[in-house]
Order: sequence, then structure tokens, then C-alpha cells
Amino acid sequence: MRGTDETSGSLFSYVDLEARIPAQHPLRKIRQVVNDALASLDADFEGLYVHFGRPSIAPERLIRASLLQILFSIRSERQLMEQMDYNLLFRWFVGLGIDDQVWVPTVFTKNRDRLMSTEMSRKIMAAILAHREVAPLLSDEHFSVDGTLVKAWASMKSFQPKAPPPEADGSDEGPDDEGPGAPPPPSPAPETPATEAKTDPMPRSRRQNRNAEVDFRGEKRSNATHASITDPEARLYKKSPGTGAMLCFIGHALMENRSGLIVQGELTRADGHAERQAALDMIHRHSPGSTRRLTLGADKGYDAAEFVRDLRRACVTPHVAQKARHSAIDRRTTRHDGYALSLKHRKRIEEAFGWAKTVGGMAQTMYRGIERVQSRFILTMAANNLARLPRLLAA
Repeated sequence: MRGTDETSGSLFSYVDLEARIPAQHPLRKIRQVVNDALASLDADFEGLYVHFGRPSIAPERLIRASLLQILFSIRSERQLMEQMDYNLLFRWFVGLGIDDQVWVPTVFTKNRDRLMSTEMSRKIMAAILAHREVAPLLSDEHFSVDGTLVKAWASMKSFQPKAPPPEADGSDEGPDDEGPGAPPPPSPAPETPATEAKTDPMPRSRRQNRNAEVDFRGEKRSNATHASITDPEARLYKKSPGTGAMLCFIGHALMENRSGLIVQGELTRADGHAERQAALDMIHRHSPGSTRRLTLGADKGYDAAEFVRDLRRACVTPHVAQKARHSAIDRRTTRHDGYALSLKHRKRIEEAFGWAKTVGGMAQTMYRGIERVQSRFILTMAANNLARLPRLLAA
């Protein structure tokens, strides 16, 4: 018998969101880990808010929604709020009831920007890694490090010459740059309106096209003479020869080699020495003052004498891939079997970078300023860990 295609609205509806989520859905385990991690940060959240005034969005819900945006590749907060309005799975994960109103996108963005900082993103990552089910998966001896370019939210047309600095002395001052004791310039004579023309001609619009054609051929541009007017903290940089330079930042990650989880994240300005300096900062932050022998795997870009020497002083064995010539790694490191194992495992860090760019939206960030981009990058690395947890914990 053919069914009828008629819609009848129900006067009352009893929807249990918990019953609508499949028992084996991976978000169930992710939500459990996230809730336990956020509960451990309750004292940190309490110190960020005053005890009077208008209540803001709960920080736990802000963080769950931000993680949801990364996990499901939602490109904007406006689209996130739209999907959260009708998606029962999203409502359940964030903690909204079936009848709760979703937030206005602008309100959500402003509350999130006040909460999310680089320090808060690091605390969230650390709380997830310290979870009772996650901590046994981590290695405390063997690590790998690498960096990747994060394209800035700025076009090459915004990379324009810097304004010349003001003159220090008054010898070359023009008529409009007189010193404080100089007499004021003579005022121009008032113009008399022309009486011949009865009507003024229609003024021609001088507004420049917002996407005008620009020819960069033959123009020398560098970070010393040019800067982006869209994101001044972005730098023109290319990581390898044969590739085009772009306005970008460098994202860094420190991975433990047992399960391939990211334990530290960093984002810096694009620079030739940024990767090695960030590697030292992350290993010191993760194991401050450690006297236990650690290993750190890295690619050939880290094969520098000063970097290797700093690692050895910090009680870290540099398992760095050797350059063809003038390598700082010698036989006292390469003769051990652990050196070959570290070089094999270090390549897994590229999986985290690939996930962050294809799923997490880090191929080109939509944020401006190194602080906001860094906070988002670290949170994306934490979301990458969460995405891998259901399979790791089920093994």
C-alpha cells in the first residue's frame, strides 16, 4: 500500500538528544574526553570572568563549538550557527537543548575572541593529553618536530611599500614639516568662484577598483621594504627552492612517536631560523629541566651545528636527517638503531599537518594577526588529536 505524503505538525514533541546519537558514533568518545578536560579547567575559566553583570556564553560551550567547527570543516561562524540550529548532533555535542536558541554569529565571535588566546589553547591541549585514557598513549622519551607554512589572509596586492620614516633632523623639512618654533605658513588666498559657468560639471568618480590589475614584473619586493596592509605581521616567504613566495606564517608541532599525537604547537613569523628556534622552545616547554635522555627526530632543515649543539646541552639526542654535505650529525648518533627508527616515525607528523590543512582550515587561515592565528593553530592541533582518539582508544 502506498503511503501518504502529508505533513501534520505535532502539538507536543518529546525529543531526547542522547537517544538520537548512535552508540558507536566517534563524537561520543570525543565529547567524553573534551568534557573531562574542560572540567579540569574550571578554575581557569572562573578567573577569566567577573561575578556580576550580564552572563556571557559559557566557555565550555564556546570551546566545544570551536572544536566542532574544526572537526567538520565549517568555514565560518555564521555557517556554524546555521547548522547548529537544525543539526541535532551539533546541539548535543555543544550542550544545547532542542528548544534552546543558538547564538547570533557576531555575539559568538566576540565572546570567543575574549576567551580564546594562545595560553588558553595550550591549556586545552594539555588537559586533553592529561586525560586518564589519553596519557597512557603518549611517549615521554621519543619526539619529532617539523614546521609547515600557513598562508595568511592577505593577498599579494596588499604587499605594498612601507611608509618612509620621518626625518630625524630639520635640515630637509618641507614647508609642511616646519619645526615647533617656525612661523605658520602663509594662508592661501581665497578663491573666487567663476561667474562664467552657470552649472558645475558632474564630478568624475575617482574611487579605485578594489580588485585592480597590478603588474609586479621587474619590481623588487622584500620584507625589509614592503609590508602587507591587510595583515602587517605576515611575512613574504618560501620554504623550499622552486616554489613561489607567499604571505604566510610558520606553524610548528612537536609529536610524540608512540601514537603520533601532537603534544606542543607553536606559530611564528616566517623566518629562516624560526623552525629551529621553535623546536627548542617546544621541547623545553614540554620537558622543562629534564635530565632524562630524550630523542628528537627532524628533517634536513634542522641539520645545523648550533641547533645540534643546543639539543645536546639540553640532554636531547638529535635524530636529525643528515645533509649531503657539511652535516652536524656524526657516527656517534647514526650508528644506533634508534636513529633509523626516529627518521621513520618523524614522517607521521606530516599527517597532522595534512589533516590541519584539508580538514581544519589551516591551508589559509581566515584570521589576522599572529596571536589569533597562533591560538587557532594550536586548537586545530588539539582537534587533530581528538579526531584520532576514538580509533586509538578502541585498539
